[in-house]
Amino acid sequence: MADAFVHEIRVTWGDCDPARIAYTARLPWFALDAINAWWEAHLGGDGWYQLELDHNIGTPFVHLGMDFRAPVTPRHRLLCEVWPTRLGERSITFAVHGAQDGILCFEGTFTCVFVIADQFKSQPAPRHLRQIIAPLVREG
Repeated sequence: MADAFVHEIRVTWGDCDPARIAYTARLPWFALDAINAWWEAHLGGDGWYQLELDHNIGTPFVHLGMDFRAPVTPRHRLLCEVWPTRLGERSITFAVHGAQDGILCFEGTFTCVFVIADQFKSQPAPRHLRQIIAPLVREG
């Protein structure tokens, strides 16, 4: 198994609400930022933007699910571990675990489908992506 992919996020004062913890809506944003970083790391710098515009491959979300375990604050870096848990014929599911100072703060699953971007038409996972993703799939 390959080394875990971890994306570091600096949580700031502007990410927080009056309770002094990250706004709930920021947590999915942090997870999506980590997934985009996973794409960039595994596709040689290309993330969602390049997939869409340069390769005509879209990956819209069809499912987001998160469980919150502990508050996220600006006190420590948020470390988001990302990995694919399933590669279907036309979809990919990612797991993201966000932790601060060794404490699990949230865990989530995020499923995207592959589409021909300029047609917004479903397509099988492109072969070159499948070859990169398949060896990295592991249980959640």
